[in-house]
Amino acid sequence: MTPHEQRPLLFLDVDGTLLPFGDDTQRELPGVVADSHLERLNPQLGPRLAALGCELIWATTWEQDANTEIAPRLGLPALSVVNWPEPSTEHEHEDQWFGLHWKTRTLVEWADGRPFIWVDDEITDADRDWVPTHHHGPALLHHVAPSRGLTVDDFAVLGQWLRTL
Repeated sequence: MTPHEQRPLLFLDVDGTLLPFGDDTQRELPGVVADSHLERLNPQLGPRLAALGCELIWATTWEQDANTEIAPRLGLPALSVVNWPEPSTEHEHEDQWFGLHWKTRTLVEWADGRPFIWVDDEITDADRDWVPTHHHGPALLHHVAPSRGLTVDDFAVLGQWLRTL
């Protein structure tokens, strides 16, 4: 099976994407349980993500904790996790020059030519410009507003892109 015949990958960030940073004053009240930020997770996101038909992969600094803390609250099984390499100077100067997000190069390497979607609140035009010249397959880098997290409109964009494959 060629990379393009496999299900597309969907790289999922957590903070700002699944856990919005909106102006919820309840989070700032004294006595709120330390992990109350997890209450911001919308449990409807899990079934919507699963329905996209992609291979879901955690692309977050939560790493394995996303499987224990986030996946069950969304009704998702344990997902593969991108393990971030230790910072290196090999590409540091080039990446800074291009203005790349620190995740970009690793995700392109992980995808290895497979179609992929990356949803994150920190994606920039620099990432969108760099990926097509370094990834030999379709890719959608979708910026999510961190104050809202993933919305119905975001899912419409993802679904539309997937239908074009």
